[in-house]
Amino acid sequence: MTENAARAWEGSNVKEIREKERRVREFMSETGLDAVLLRRRDNFSWLTDGGYNYVGMGTDLGVASALITQNDKFIISTNIEARRIAEEEVAGQGFTIRDYPWHRGEDRERLIRELAGSSRCAADDGTPGLAPLPPSFTGLRYSLTDAEVARYRALGAECGEAIANVARAVVPGETEAAIAGRMAKSCFDRGVLPAVILIAADERIEKHRHPIFTNKRVKRCAMVVLCGQKRGLICSVTRLVHFGSLGESLARKHEAATLIDATLIAATRVGAAVGEILRSGIALYEKNGFGDEWKLHHQGGPCGYAPRDYLATPEEKRIVLPNQAFAWNPSITGTKSEDTIIALPNGPLVLSLAEGWPTVEVRIGNRVIQRADILVK
Repeated sequence: MTENAARAWEGSNVKEIREKERRVREFMSETGLDAVLLRRRDNFSWLTDGGYNYVGMGTDLGVASALITQNDKFIISTNIEARRIAEEEVAGQGFTIRDYPWHRGEDRERLIRELAGSSRCAADDGTPGLAPLPPSFTGLRYSLTDAEVARYRALGAECGEAIANVARAVVPGETEAAIAGRMAKSCFDRGVLPAVILIAADERIEKHRHPIFTNKRVKRCAMVVLCGQKRGLICSVTRLVHFGSLGESLARKHEAATLIDATLIAATRVGAAVGEILRSGIALYEKNGFGDEWKLHHQGGPCGYAPRDYLATPEEKRIVLPNQAFAWNPSITGTKSEDTIIALPNGPLVLSLAEGWPTVEVRIGNRVIQRADILVK
């Protein structure tokens, strides 16, 4: 990791934090809310410059909540967690920390009512007595700040390098579980949380689109999938490795998948309708003789603080926003193409291609898009 990339993760970004609070308070004014309570890990990390409020890695809800009013902001947590959250996750961000005894859950609700006053407060965690947070709140996260773009670029480089190293090291005879273990270690060595690790060997690549790793041993080929998270942001990547000749059928399938992926990437420009982008990919499935394959697995969509903020469908009318991240993942039985990108004002940027990994160059109009090829050993 370069010195500049490492610096991208250091400290709290005051400008970014103020921008997030501005968006939240503007949303509150537009929706008639006086306070918003955020406990979901994705929302909490987004608001707090990448702060973590979790203990269990597999949970959506954290152990601390951020309460935002028109004039104040608070962190509410148990006496177990409050000090760590204050010192290590939101230090210098201007929150007032309020805790309650861990064994008195009712005190949390009392604190929320006290701090929010008699105002109309919405929550993202189903807190009794509070209105549910409108789904449109998620849209506040879509357009990344410049600081988030810098962090995402650093994360993309880390995830691309990590998965490439793991895939290169795959050998016949080892288990999917062993590959998953190396993938997790490679992530943790870089300070990245492995939010999702999928590993498939041989025929499991063709049978299952989301292959949870097993003790099956690799014979001819393996697929490695990673959703790596750092300070809330998530980068999705897929790589494939094959021992010996690919064979005509698999080579043709992967060529089509990379063409579809490159087309989707090239079309992911600010202002483009997401459904229209997807339809351009579906047309290529048809043209290349794989017409029904897109129906067998989702094709991806916008991402950021979730692996996908929503799944793209042909009818989707939302548009691509400036600095919005996407991860498309077209798949044809036996292969897949996936990297995380950001729709910058001057065009899409692929974040997670590692130097030295084999690529194919796909020309889309006057632009050449590099896509990850299958590593043949």
